Amino acid sequence: MTGNSVIVVGAGHIGIACAHYLHRDGHDVTVIDRASVGGACSHANCGFLVPSHVLPLTEPGAIRTGLKSLFQPNAAFRVKPQLRPALYRWMFEFGRRCTHHQMLKAGAVLNEILTASMLEYQQLFSDASMQCEWRDNGMLFVFRTDEALRKFGRTDTMLASEFGLAARHIDGAELPDFEPALLEDLAGAYYYEDDGHLRPDRLNSTWSQRLTDDGVTFIENCSVNTATTKGDRIAGLQTSQGLLQADRYVFATGAWSAEFEDALGCRIPVEPGKGYSVTMTQPEIMPSHPMLVPEKHIGISPFDSSYRIASMMEFSGFDDSIPRTRIEQLKDSARPYLKTPEGPVEEDTWYGWRPMTWDSLPIIGRVPRLANALLATGHNMLGLSLAPMTGKAIADLVAERPSDLPLDALSPARFS
Repeated sequence: MTGNSVIVVGAGHIGIACAHYLHRDGHDVTVIDRASVGGACSHANCGFLVPSHVLPLTEPGAIRTGLKSLFQPNAAFRVKPQLRPALYRWMFEFGRRCTHHQMLKAGAVLNEILTASMLEYQQLFSDASMQCEWRDNGMLFVFRTDEALRKFGRTDTMLASEFGLAARHIDGAELPDFEPALLEDLAGAYYYEDDGHLRPDRLNSTWSQRLTDDGVTFIENCSVNTATTKGDRIAGLQTSQGLLQADRYVFATGAWSAEFEDALGCRIPVEPGKGYSVTMTQPEIMPSHPMLVPEKHIGISPFDSSYRIASMMEFSGFDDSIPRTRIEQLKDSARPYLKTPEGPVEEDTWYGWRPMTWDSLPIIGRVPRLANALLATGHNMLGLSLAPMTGKAIADLVAERPSDLPLDALSPARFS
């Protein structure tokens, strides 16, 4: 190493985690963001920490679902027709990987990162100052029909045999006793007891404040206009707040990462996958467990003083609208499952652009042509769950020490 200063571009879950581990190694860290710390996709997601989520989006049948959605504006998984060649190249590469073999190959990599990240979180949450409504009471996958329950049962068997992720099957008759917020006519559920959840905005604010108190600098409303290079190094970043310089640069830029392809001289095939959420005050009968409802493609998150329904996946570019129909769709999707699916008052409606890669794996590693630049992006729908080990891997790369992660599978060079 020749220097001690690092600029992290992006202050979402990933950028904050990178700052944490870099600072722990003794680096002088500055984090900049085009908007606010912990905003965008990191603000109002479900808050799930899910070692059970090892299966990538690139699963058999996914591309068929996407093609059907071209004619279904209200589909939970939708590709909006666009005149953007990059999107269709992305979809082609994504479709090539929608095989059982590729699903298991990507799942093995995700399993390693997810398991290690949960251990890192448990250490982090042992600090009483990390107030983020963390609960480690597992995750319910809930099903209304016997057919859907049987189908997921085959997935659960595969998860157990391939990845050691066994769930507890809960029969429909037993389910209301296990989770009283659920209706009594459901087929059943699978319970993954090692999962957990938290309130993401509270984590962002608590974690970034602790880092600020320890000497990390956060600069909001600071957009990168250009990256100036000299030889094989970044010499500085021209930003909306002037020239910023450091010894190393980490780009944790989420859904906007493809904007830096020219500056960094490497392919970054990240597409924005738009999701929505609605946060309400607590309903009369509040769920005690976070839930996923695969039949409706929604997640349900109970917090200490509020309640959230979230999901959808739209490939619609950087569309920043929040159609009321999508918010109502989230609420309607919960009605067949919950006794009181709505809280009395809407507190917030939200959208976020998830950084989607065509192989469902994050991009973590050195930029091939620039000796002092690294990428930490493309975490798809698992940014919160994968954040700690991403930050730790970036710190390991900067320190030039061995990493616990299979970095060859995550390297930006895989797209060359």
